[in-house]
Amino acid sequence: MTQDDIIKTTLEDISQVKKRLLVEVASREVQKKLNQAYRDLGKQARVPGFRPGKIPREILERRFGAQVEEDVTRNIMGDTLPKAIDEFKAFPLGPPVIEKEALKKGEAFTYSARLEIRPEFELKDCTGLTVDKEIMEVTDTQIDEQLIRIRESQGKLNAVEDDGPLKAGDMAVIDYKGFEDDKPLEGIEASNFMLKLGSNDFHSDFEDALVGLKKGEEKKFHVDFEADFRHSGLAGRHVDFQVTITDVKEMVVPDLDDAFVKGLDAELETVDDLKTKLRETITAQEEKRIDREVKQRLLETIAASVDFELPQVLVQNELDFALENVNQNLIRSGSSLEKAGLSPDKLREEFRPAAEKRVKEVLILGEIAGKENISVSEEDLEESFNNLAADMGQDAGMLRKYYEARNMLDSMKDKLLEEKTLKYLLENAKIAEKKKIELKNHKSE
Repeated sequence: MTQDDIIKTTLEDISQVKKRLLVEVASREVQKKLNQAYRDLGKQARVPGFRPGKIPREILERRFGAQVEEDVTRNIMGDTLPKAIDEFKAFPLGPPVIEKEALKKGEAFTYSARLEIRPEFELKDCTGLTVDKEIMEVTDTQIDEQLIRIRESQGKLNAVEDDGPLKAGDMAVIDYKGFEDDKPLEGIEASNFMLKLGSNDFHSDFEDALVGLKKGEEKKFHVDFEADFRHSGLAGRHVDFQVTITDVKEMVVPDLDDAFVKGLDAELETVDDLKTKLRETITAQEEKRIDREVKQRLLETIAASVDFELPQVLVQNELDFALENVNQNLIRSGSSLEKAGLSPDKLREEFRPAAEKRVKEVLILGEIAGKENISVSEEDLEESFNNLAADMGQDAGMLRKYYEARNMLDSMKDKLLEEKTLKYLLENAKIAEKKKIELKNHKSE
């Protein structure tokens, strides 16, 4: 505890990241603040029967006492709390929670501030770690699959004359409605919805349930959606569907020849030119994916080696961000959390493991960056804006002004610092190259 003739402060440990800062302000300082407040008030107050500046103190106290005490309390805490935080180097990650007593004339004023700080933890040497990295390989099969998708995007849908049962690969036109506990689900219905069976564009169980049906037939069936299903309105739900097959189409795709290729891109002449371009595009995508995954694998290895308490204010911030993303996606599709029947509390519970994982990794990267003196320079920031502008087809200077005007520059710097730290870790790691199948087998063990 530090002693001062005006202020006494004490820092109590609640946990590794939770602290309670106790502050006591001497009675004479409280009285000084009150006297000054009443002097200032007396110059401005208007009370019938008294001239400004001549109003007795007791009159001011009776009429304005509660407001004066509230203002002085706020003034005292505004003056003393930052000094107390700085004294103990207990920098809060979020707004402190204040607990205060009533301000009383002639008595010391005490209050406490509960706050969360960054955890202190010790990392082992994070350089020289061995990490598995997938061997980059672009196969002819990947090229062929992309060619099929391109041809289908340019194809035409014709009605199927054959009245036979649906099979994998067929294009079914359906009407459907979703129910949960016999109640219709808002937003989970459609008319003339086209679905390629076996594509897994909707859900494999949903598509499998349609196989064998004929045009005009109706079927009711149940689908259990995974908690991490890509459609937030269906994730984790147990849905009963009512589906009617209204039509069956077949995709007629153009022949893959030089004329088709020239129609796609004037810079391409032959089918081989298209295949070469596809190989280059897929290679670039795969390189980015592999780089992202090996860095994540390395970070998870480091995170598994250390354990510490997570500041809940950071976890809550991450949960707020995830929830807002879901809500904005629903709004863009004409729905909302309420319309989709999604509980914010339930979503927070489902998102919590991922949020905690993210917070732990961010804290670890920050610790490594500080330890290794990794920082974001103006050159880094400029390069990032240039790259972003090139991808978006915009001017880098205007893009930066946009970020600055919306206070997004700090978040961008944080992201760049994470990327630089991950790059440093990877450059100083031992790479064990493995085929994709080996990595999958290892993960499933």
